Amino acid sequence: MQDKNMLFDRRHMLMAASAALMVGCSRKGEGKSVTPEASTGGQKSFDGPKTMDSPKNLDGMWTSFRQIYLDASGRIVDTGNGGISHTEGQGYGMLMAVAVGDRPAFEAMYNWTQAHLARADMALYSWRFDPRSNNPVADPNNATDGDMLIALALARAARRWGVAAWEARSRQIRQAIREHLVIARGGQHYLMPGIAGFDLGDRLMINPSYYIFTALDAFAALDGAATWGPVIATCENVLRKARFGVHNLPTDWVVVGADGMPQPAPDKAPQFGFDAVRVALYAVAARRGALVAPIADYWRAKQAGGQTIPAWVDVYSGAEAPFPLSPGGLNVVQRTLNLPMKTEALAQDYYGCVLQLLARHLR
Repeated sequence: MQDKNMLFDRRHMLMAASAALMVGCSRKGEGKSVTPEASTGGQKSFDGPKTMDSPKNLDGMWTSFRQIYLDASGRIVDTGNGGISHTEGQGYGMLMAVAVGDRPAFEAMYNWTQAHLARADMALYSWRFDPRSNNPVADPNNATDGDMLIALALARAARRWGVAAWEARSRQIRQAIREHLVIARGGQHYLMPGIAGFDLGDRLMINPSYYIFTALDAFAALDGAATWGPVIATCENVLRKARFGVHNLPTDWVVVGADGMPQPAPDKAPQFGFDAVRVALYAVAARRGALVAPIADYWRAKQAGGQTIPAWVDVYSGAEAPFPLSPGGLNVVQRTLNLPMKTEALAQDYYGCVLQLLARHLR
């Protein structure tokens, strides 16, 4: 049984960032059965039956993910977080749909995202949609990784299916990210997690798992190295320095002060956990394995010793989660260590499923 108090969900941090600065909470969906009713206290959160047309010969794991999590309206439903939707899920879904050639799903997800989460004041997206609320989009703050995923998916979809309007929208999002979400400080160009709540004055709050190098490299190819090169270099620099404890692992959240040295976020448990597992995937997928060599070494040593890889580890005390890494997380390990990808049933939670798909398809 998981101790939810020991887990952290960055989505809740974004929700609080506009009013407070930091909130710790749990990633609720790990290891639970997937049913709409279970995720919303008996109330279905889906907008309608899953009747969307599907192309033939799609990837089987994607087809299963789509059947469980994609509503007919185009909304990816996070069943482990009360049936909400967020730009992370929409972006992941759009990116995977392009990868497997599922244009109907891509269009449905993009159209829903544009209709419900697009901000009127800039080409970014409010991060969260809660169907249980009278105001489903109460927090206008964005989540930078969601915006990056959407921009990348649109650019790839435009190239695959020849729709110029999608590239134009991708370009608008890329420009807005560069303008509003990069802070220049001490000769570095920090990619911020969101517009509001992460510039703490003397420190910046950073989430290394937002460093989606596949997207950043694509942006540089589209917009020029002069635009994105400094951002990429800073992301790489942060990862080289954000190595803590005996295993030199990054934590889910870090703060960077005037000296440019990342430190574990002081108001959060110093864990290499549910967010940081993606740091390895994003680096390896973009041919930057050296940046995450300590993570690979930690996982490799666990396997060599016949030990279970835990869902999280405290980088200082060495305390480990009393439950293992999810099937999706294990697929990330396999991708990172260049091991054969095991064919497994779809994980029983939204985030685990996403990791399974990303480990197979992210390039």
